Amino acid sequence: MAIETSNQCMSAEQAEALLRTGISCRVDSPEPGKFKVGDRVRAKVVHVPTYTRLPRYVRGKVGTITKDHGVYVFPDTLGMRLDTKPQHVYSVCFAAQELWGAEASAKDTLHIDLFDDHLEPI
Repeated sequence: MAIETSNQCMSAEQAEALLRTGISCRVDSPEPGKFKVGDRVRAKVVHVPTYTRLPRYVRGKVGTITKDHGVYVFPDTLGMRLDTKPQHVYSVCFAAQELWGAEASAKDTLHIDLFDDHLEPI
């Protein structure tokens, strides 16, 4: 099923079809990612008045790319019924102490999936 990005509401029939068949947000794209496994990145510090998949607790924090999941539609814009804005999604590993300070365990990490638009190189 195609993703609808207009400002029109979904019909009952479309909603039923979506619930029956599901939807894939993955996009086939030959476009290389902005980052590669092993790159150190910083989660951008943004304050958006709308929806974002970028959690506040990682904003401004440094992590390492551990996996490139491929290209997916960007939920931050799709949720506002704007462009699907396909881009790479990465698993980014953050040290617990980077996120929560020196009192956090030095052994613990958090892996979170973030989009190209959420990250900047360092």
